[in-house]
Amino acid sequence: MAARLRTRHWKRWLAIGVAALAIAVVGGPYVYIHFIGGQAPAPLAFTSPSPSGSDTATTSGETGSTPDGKWTVTSDSVIGYRVNEVLFGQSNEAVGRTNAITGSITVDGTTITAATFTVDMTTVTSDQSRRDGQFNGRIMDTTTYPTATFTLTAPIELGANPDDGSSHTARVRGKLTLHGVTRTVTFEVTGRYVDSTVQVLGTVPVTFADWGIPNPSFGPVTTEDHGLLEFSLNFTNG
Repeated sequence: MAARLRTRHWKRWLAIGVAALAIAVVGGPYVYIHFIGGQAPAPLAFTSPSPSGSDTATTSGETGSTPDGKWTVTSDSVIGYRVNEVLFGQSNEAVGRTNAITGSITVDGTTITAATFTVDMTTVTSDQSRRDGQFNGRIMDTTTYPTATFTLTAPIELGANPDDGSSHTARVRGKLTLHGVTRTVTFEVTGRYVDSTVQVLGTVPVTFADWGIPNPSFGPVTTEDHGLLEFSLNFTNG
């Protein structure tokens, strides 16, 4: 009789232990992702300044048109990655970003004739230091490949000078270098001219294997084999 009671007691505690483990495995990541880790940043969008409605005559004398010449990226520009990851069945978006961007576009009438950009990959950070360690080490190896670059290879025809505050979508073709590998990419961007500032917004799909980038999965975290390079760039003339 006593032996049966001990067996039942042991089985009950075993069941409680298994249930607790299941809660820790499933519920723990849920709490961490949604309450401790916080929500992933929203996709990048146009930032201030917003259209003022004032007369924005440029040096060319045309209201709402962008002056010819070189436009330089400003320090409030943002570029980064967005990757879907799963931790014990709980979905999450991993997002890392940086403002360490240099580069410019060249405007000639209604055509963007040139564009080059360089990103300091060593400055890309997310909300998790462990993820950043993987990014800088095994994944992107930023010691060996500290920068990423993009160079426009075909002019972008705008068709007409944009009105102040109005947006325009264009197809872009260029050479993107990541992880020491250069490939041709084609993607869409949306741009607008607001109060003497050119703003450009877009994403570039990236399949990691195409650039020799190891899959970001590590430990209990699994990720898709692709992600997005997202950017919001602001430019000033001069």
